[in-house]
Amino acid sequence: MSKPKLIKPDWNNSILNISATLAEFLGAPNGNATLPILKQTLAKDYKNVVYICFDGMGVYPLECNLPEEDFLRAHVVQTLTSTFPSTTTNATTSLCTNKLPLEHGWLGWSLHFDELGRNVDIYLNRDSQTGEEVTFDSPLADDCDGYFYHAARTDYQIRTIYPPYVNGIQKFNTVANTVDEFFDALSAICGEEGKHFVYVYCPEPDGTMHENGVRCPVTQQLLEHISRSLRELAGQTENTLFIVSADHGQIDVEGYIDWREEKQLNDMLECPPYLDSRSPCFRVKKGKKRKFARLFRKKFGKDFVLFRTKDLLKQNYFGDRGDYAYLLGDFVASGTYTNKMFILPKEDPHYHKGHHTALTNEMLVPLILIDSDQVTAQCQN
Repeated sequence: MSKPKLIKPDWNNSILNISATLAEFLGAPNGNATLPILKQTLAKDYKNVVYICFDGMGVYPLECNLPEEDFLRAHVVQTLTSTFPSTTTNATTSLCTNKLPLEHGWLGWSLHFDELGRNVDIYLNRDSQTGEEVTFDSPLADDCDGYFYHAARTDYQIRTIYPPYVNGIQKFNTVANTVDEFFDALSAICGEEGKHFVYVYCPEPDGTMHENGVRCPVTQQLLEHISRSLRELAGQTENTLFIVSADHGQIDVEGYIDWREEKQLNDMLECPPYLDSRSPCFRVKKGKKRKFARLFRKKFGKDFVLFRTKDLLKQNYFGDRGDYAYLLGDFVASGTYTNKMFILPKEDPHYHKGHHTALTNEMLVPLILIDSDQVTAQCQN
């Protein structure tokens, strides 16, 4: 039996192309490919166009927890790829800004900055190893510069709904803390007079799956609740298109490899590994690259594929344009279908039960299209 193939980002069929299509629809600048099925659907003159990103709600979690006839799964029209790494920092920035990973630089949870001489958790502005707060002028692009803020189309009012901890998304912002609050806020906006484009980011079910895993009752109950709530909202809303997707999926972690115990490999590195635990990045000391690659593959070749960064760049894994390739070091690894994750050096490591960022099932994301008028008609029949 052949081994399942790793999933490469497809920049003509990815989450980025949702944003490209919506940017074009709103008259915002766009240099990326659009999705024909979404473009065709948007041709109808909807009162409200709502885009919702449910963090982590990829194809795999849906198929593990919901039957084919479930409301969410029944409205899947296409399967898309995430970014690589398939992590929230990278994927949601591409979704919000309509930029390729190499154009925005938010490539992973942790990045190494030469000017600081340390790795930084870029969402938290904290040293990745010690947790110490770090203050510096970040060279990364503005991850809150949403394409929808540059809309030339004036018949739609732009609105956003975000959790309160997301800094920088203040313009037109509504804050929601729980899944129910997100749906309540959406219902209120869609019921207002006038036409609205609403961009929504909900951090669930990602948090629940990190804590409990993908295949577990609490995750299933949450996904059932999301599906049921969306069906109820669509049935109560007039002339509204709901575009639902995720930034990435998740898999159940099936083992942990403690990188902190790998003294021989660590001694060949210029800094601790960074990026993420299922897609770590390595900066190797001069003259040690061959030895490092040989030893890494010998020890971890079953659980991780080690790529030379320059090979990934040539194959456009991070896009075909942008200025942030220097952040990726010499090698990038991807977890395989053994579903292992590294425990990277830090004072308080996370042993996630569910995780993502590699080039396996967590790369696949659904495109879900729901026309509220069709839902209402079906309910009446």
